[in-house]
Order: sequence, then structure tokens, then C-alpha cells
Amino acid sequence: MSQQAKSRAAALPIVAGTIGNVIEWYDFAVYAYFAPTIGALFFPSDVPNRSLLLSFGVFGVGFFMRPLGGFFFGHHGDRRGRRNALAATIILMGVSTFLIGILPPYGRIGILAPIALLLLRMAQGFSAGGEWAGVAAFLVEYARPDRRGLTGSWQQVSVGAGFLLGSAVATVLTSTMAPATLLGWGWRLPFLFGLVIAVVGLYLRLGLEDTPRFRAIEETGQIARAPIAEAFSAHRRGLLTVVGFTVSGTVGYYVFLAYFPTYVSVVLGLPMREASLINTIGLVVFIALIPLVGALSDRVGRKPLLLAHAAGCAILGYPLFLMMEATRSFGVILAAQLAGIALEALFSGPAPAAYAEIFPTRIRYTAISVPYNLAVAAFGGTAPFIATYLVATTGNHLSFTYYLVAAGVVSFLVYLTLAETYRAELR
Repeated sequence: MSQQAKSRAAALPIVAGTIGNVIEWYDFAVYAYFAPTIGALFFPSDVPNRSLLLSFGVFGVGFFMRPLGGFFFGHHGDRRGRRNALAATIILMGVSTFLIGILPPYGRIGILAPIALLLLRMAQGFSAGGEWAGVAAFLVEYARPDRRGLTGSWQQVSVGAGFLLGSAVATVLTSTMAPATLLGWGWRLPFLFGLVIAVVGLYLRLGLEDTPRFRAIEETGQIARAPIAEAFSAHRRGLLTVVGFTVSGTVGYYVFLAYFPTYVSVVLGLPMREASLINTIGLVVFIALIPLVGALSDRVGRKPLLLAHAAGCAILGYPLFLMMEATRSFGVILAAQLAGIALEALFSGPAPAAYAEIFPTRIRYTAISVPYNLAVAAFGGTAPFIATYLVATTGNHLSFTYYLVAAGVVSFLVYLTLAETYRAELR
């Protein structure tokens, strides 16, 4: 096989594995960016901030379906294979995203509109519960032993790519459409486009074999009969570690990416197009940094980078947003976000490989999915709502940063207890 053919063969699992994450986080980004519009259409209210709070509330409720999705798809992925489970998640995500794009607003169908929106967000959350951990296991199990950090990091690159795509679409729409046009139908376009990505992703995933690690245990009859029961009986400490491991990374992600455009436009008062542009620039930098940090974790280990991430969130969380609040200038806000994104890259680079290295192949999908999604539901998906609520109720535009600081402290303590695994053989 030629070198070019080998490179193509190595790249195909990465593309097939990550494209589902792109559509998942593209949709979440689009929802977050258009949260004020969605709030006005589906939760109309004369009370200040109520529509936005309800919009972010529905955003957060979808995350509480993630643990259920983690149970369901984790079990299926450990019993029947990673590929089949990931094919199912992308179908559900694509259809749910498309249906949001054609959903009539409150003004046309009344209370059915917010109810339907809630149900579709729950379906998306259920799908997302099987996607993140499944892709992490899929990529790391395909990786060379000395490149697990780099290969696994593409999982997080795809998360950033989804957010970037959503940010870019939001920037184009907000820059070229009048506010009345966006409110009328323009906001629907990015949701409709999500179905196209899902169809391409499904085709790629079904055309690929399952991971070598999973096929090996399948051929030797080592498939777990009850992966959920085995994970909770034999790997309880690992499950708890994943929860604490995730807290800082997920809070930082939703503060610096999902909530950030709303904070800049609604709280700081910059035009939405400038908020979207800042986020788009930040995401380009984020995507570029992640594989570099992932590769670095293959050389120096996962633990030092994770500790630097958590310490940075704890120490810099408040000062970064204080700078933005004090100046409210485009350049300072961009610089502050880039600093936050660099901190998040220190988590996102090594995290997929570090998660996968905690558990054996026979229960890896389930053992990552369940605690990871519980942590994201409790701390990550609620972050935009909590941030909006704290700002609205306290009148202090920086009150939400205490949440970010506390998350950094918690995860820092957990990272101290981690065993270094970057040179250990994948079980």
C-alpha cells in the first residue's frame, strides 16, 4: 500500500467518527447564537429576560436527556459495536435538527410550539448522549499507541468545527439579513442545513468497519453481557473520576463558547454581528490549538496539561471577564476570549484519550458515556441558563464567573489524583 493510500485509510475513521460531532455541536451552536430570536418566537413575554431565560432553559433541558442517551447508546455500542451505535445517533440528531427548522412559532400554534421545541431538544439531547463518548472510544481504539492523544483530539476538533460552522453561519446571516427577516424565516436556514451534514455522516459511518479493538474482543468472545452493571460494580472509582474530570472542561466550554455571544451582545451591548465575529475568530484558533495540544499530550502526558487547564480557569476566570466589562472594546473582548479558548484547548486536546485510557474496551463506551453525560447535564448544559440567571437576578455582570472558578478548583483536585496513562497499553 502506498503512503498516500495509508494516509487516506488512517484519515477515513477520523472523518467518519467526527462528522456526527460536527452536526451535533453545529446545532447546539446555532441554537445558542439564535437563543434571543428563538425566545422571542416561542416564549414571547413582556418581562425583561424571561424569553431568553426560557430559551436557554429549553437548551439546558435537552442536556438532561444525555445520561439516558448515554445508557442506551453506551450499552448498544459495547454490545453491538461502536459503528452501529454512532450511525443511530446521527440519524436522530439530523432529523431533530431539521424539524426544529420547520417548527411553527407560538404566534401560529400557541402552546404547542414551545412543547414541540422542548421535545425536539430532548431528542437531540438523547442522541448527543451517545455521540461524544462513542466518538472518543472509536477514535482512540483506531489510533496508533503513540498517537492516541493526537488522534483522540480530533474528536474535540470536530466539536469546535461544529461550533465554528454554526458561528460562521450566524455571522453571515446576521451580517446580511435585516432583523425582521431573521425573525421571520432567516433563523430557520441553519437548522435545515443540518440535515445535509447528517446524511453525509451516515453514509461515511456505514461504509466503515468497526474499531480493531472492538473486533478483537468480539472475535474472542469477550463482549460484556451487561456493560452497565459491570461498569458500576467493578469501575465505580473510574466513573466518579470522569464526573469530576469533566466539570471544569464542560463549564469552561459553555461559558467561553455557547454563552459568550449572548453575553457580549446582550450584557456588554456590542452588535450581534461583532459578537459572532469574535466567536468565529476564537473558534478558528481553538480548532488549530487542539491537535497541537493532543500531540503534546503524547509526549509529556495528559495530567500536566489538564492541571494547567483547571488552574487557569480558577485563577483567570474572573479577571478575563472583568477586562471585557471594564473596556467593552472589540479588541479586548477578542483577546480575553482567546485566552479562555487557550485554557479550554488544554482540556480538549488530551481529554478524549485520557477518558478512554481509564477503562477496558469491553465497557469503554458505557463507562465514559454515563458519568460524562451526567456531568455535562448537571454543569455544562445548564451553564448558559445559570449565567443568564445570575446576571439577571444579582445585577452583577460578573457573578457567573464564580461558577467557572469553582469548576476549575473541583477539577484541579480530581486531576491531582489521576494516574498518568499516556504510555500505558490500551486495555
